Amino acid sequence: MFNKVILVGNLTRDIELRYSQSGMGIANTAIATSRKYTSNGEKKEEVCFVDITFFARSAEIANQYLRKGSKILVEGRLNFDQWVDQNGQKRSKHSVVVETMQMLDSKGDNQGGGNYNSAPQAQPQNQAQPQQQAQSYQAPAQQQSYGQQQSQQQPAKQMPSSNEVPVIDIDEDEIPF
Repeated sequence: MFNKVILVGNLTRDIELRYSQSGMGIANTAIATSRKYTSNGEKKEEVCFVDITFFARSAEIANQYLRKGSKILVEGRLNFDQWVDQNGQKRSKHSVVVETMQMLDSKGDNQGGGNYNSAPQAQPQNQAQPQQQAQSYQAPAQQQSYGQQQSQQQPAKQMPSSNEVPVIDIDEDEIPF
């Protein structure tokens, strides 16, 4: 089975950081994402609020650099939480457990602008993906832009020749917009 969620949005509240008995950081907050669409000629916007949880070092980094309103991209897994409330009622909700985050605010906003992988995974060398590699994190005043970090870490990629580029046949009737 596959459980992967990617969200881009703004935090709806400041990070709530706490520590487990073993000393691992656990940070909770929520993210608001939106979708704009047209219905019967009228432009509408739909907003979705999702609780998110960071663990370990990413919880501490999120607490240090993110605030209410910070723009962030998170990748993680959907989690189903169940509990019994004070009145004895069974309650439940879905939330996202963050595995990778990327801060999208500009450096001038004092939010940082790097990405951080909270669950480093071994990648075969020929399939390494820059967004999933752990990055060393610098304080915002000393941090380089994300593009500069990438150019220092990986050699420039050559453009594929025209016979290497795959041809994609798209029927215009299949495009939803």
